[in-house]
Amino acid sequence: MTQRVAGCELCELAAPTVVDNDRFAVILVDDANYPGFARVIWKDHVREVSDLADEDRLLLNDAVWKLELAVREVMQPLKVNVASLGNVVPHLHWHVIPRYADDAHFPAPVWAQAQRATDEAVLQARRALVPRLAEAIARRFTSR
Repeated sequence: MTQRVAGCELCELAAPTVVDNDRFAVILVDDANYPGFARVIWKDHVREVSDLADEDRLLLNDAVWKLELAVREVMQPLKVNVASLGNVVPHLHWHVIPRYADDAHFPAPVWAQAQRATDEAVLQARRALVPRLAEAIARRFTSR
């Protein structure tokens, strides 16, 4: 039985999902400056990985790994940032973010102050890859 907390934006997830099962969901974040930004969201309302049973922890780790592989395959980033912060929304979730030397915040985190503007043509080309990324994510989560 999934534990939910009223008012928690991740318990009440309204975003379209690429992967959705009884334990977690994978979403693509609609961020025009960071095409390919995705999240794995644990469905039970827990704050930390250490709140999970071993089996669930391994399942979550595997989901983050599969998502990172799909992001690398399609988006071809210089680096992938994987982060579990939860300071604003204390509900277990992982951010998987493709990073490039020309992105607005590089080498700082995407939440820092922007250091430059990324060329719009570059962003459009990356945005065009997002449908392929959704397919690659779905494929990785359905193959054994």
